[in-house]
Amino acid sequence: MISKTLEEFFKKEVRNQMNELADIVAAGSVKSFDEYKFITGQIAGLAYAERIFLDTLEEYNKEK
Repeated sequence: MISKTLEEFFKKEVRNQMNELADIVAAGSVKSFDEYKFITGQIAGLAYAERIFLDTLEEYNKEK
């Protein structure tokens, strides 16, 4: 089983990064459409990584 602290740290870190990027977009700090696409791509990538982590963790815990 993965350490709860590692699991919690990873989820918190990914969520913090997503929130920071979303705040940049929401505040209107994006200077161009290219920058907007880049930031929203990062958000999507982080969300995908989080989903993979959670799904993998669920499968790992089922096998234990």
